[in-house]
Amino acid sequence: MDQATLVGPDLSAGREIVSVLDAAQIKQITALFAIFPEYSDWRLVLSSPSLDQNHLLKAGEKVHGILHGKFEHPLPPIMILPTKDPFVRELRKIFSKAKSVEGMRLGGQTIGNRFIDNAYVYRIQ
Repeated sequence: MDQATLVGPDLSAGREIVSVLDAAQIKQITALFAIFPEYSDWRLVLSSPSLDQNHLLKAGEKVHGILHGKFEHPLPPIMILPTKDPFVRELRKIFSKAKSVEGMRLGGQTIGNRFIDNAYVYRIQ
């Protein structure tokens, strides 16, 4: 078993990041920590219409610009997906009627085009 799957993410860091993005007027955020088989670590997955750019590099620059200097600890790896990504679209479809998804755990399943080993959900909008 891989060491990354044994140690969970800093869940409070994810909450803080989402809070900072909210304050920066990033609307309709989908945010979750997840482990995907193709990566060996937890990644904070973000998606928002405010982050849909022609190039994902620009979305990354926007997020890192907002977060820069706001945290004393290192940021976790961040993965930004467009809102039209099949993974994000299916998450929204499945959980759109849920009153609250914060704290929900996902794992051992394929959503959209991605298999999730493990995940902790903050928000799906």
